[in-house]
Amino acid sequence: MTSAIDIAALDPASRDAGAVAHYGDPVREQRLLEEKVGLVDRSHRTVIAVPGADRLTWLHSLTTQHLEKLQPGQGTELLILSPHGHIEHHAMVTEDGTTTWLDLEPGSQLLGHLERMRFFSQVEPADVTADWALLSLVGPGTDEALAALGVDRLDPPDALDVPGAKFAQGTQPPRPSTIYRVAAFGAGWVRRVENGADLLVPRADKDTIDVEKVGLWAYEAHRVAAKRPRHGFETDHRTLPAEAGFTAPAVHLEKGCYRGQETVARVHHLGRPPRKLVLLHLDGITTDELPVPGTPVTANDRTVGFVGTAVRHHELGQVALALVKNNVKDDTQLRVGESTAQMDS
Repeated sequence: MTSAIDIAALDPASRDAGAVAHYGDPVREQRLLEEKVGLVDRSHRTVIAVPGADRLTWLHSLTTQHLEKLQPGQGTELLILSPHGHIEHHAMVTEDGTTTWLDLEPGSQLLGHLERMRFFSQVEPADVTADWALLSLVGPGTDEALAALGVDRLDPPDALDVPGAKFAQGTQPPRPSTIYRVAAFGAGWVRRVENGADLLVPRADKDTIDVEKVGLWAYEAHRVAAKRPRHGFETDHRTLPAEAGFTAPAVHLEKGCYRGQETVARVHHLGRPPRKLVLLHLDGITTDELPVPGTPVTANDRTVGFVGTAVRHHELGQVALALVKNNVKDDTQLRVGESTAQMDS
């Protein structure tokens, strides 16, 4: 295998610096994720462990997710919002019976917030990123790869339907809006997610998994094509959950009070968030340079949104996720820097 090319060597300012961009052939790596299975080292993500008797009720009270009945062997997603309902943190969650694990975007400052909110709760949140590494299997061959690693088949995610605006009370049962199946894996765990699985392993063991490695560039191309948002990439300081597509996996619309709940309820019942997440097809004619995160999206010289993640997809060409105003029509001619763009919402 070709030597790993680190993102830090290509873009030292990237928030993904510390991850591998590719192993010599990013296009082949993209095809591997679509046709078979590959292993992506995402160990630059922040990992927080939350042991303690009150961990689930405490996290339930602070977040958008219904966590009181999260069972050992289950995972989900959550958001922590500002008082005005803007996304401040997004975390993937895993419960193993003694500890609730949160994995977040690199450099997350969530731990400071959790420590300030402990009060008299029996919880001991700690950043354990130095000891634990998150890896991701991606592709249709995930179950076969897990079986080869000694993991019994895990059911795919179990997601509740998002109710319509002004839904009747009792529409959503008192459980997480999305449940991911989890199994023990050595000293850590494996969590089955959509089209893949996440593995938490001791950092010293992260290079021992016998599955072909794939760089983060291929993973991101796969994510963008599937329109899956990342906090801090497809969000800004005023992004609401419904705008960026976080409601379905990370928000329980009938749980008790939490910070920002009023805004979440109001936006959902009005049925029209101010902005929407879209996939943009870039012409790639004027320039071969991909737009950087935050590049304005314009229509008739008027800014209507911003680019999150832009990638070179092996079939779609240059594409990007963007957050644009909800009243922008699908056939509107857009511009991103020097490129024209067509919206695929």
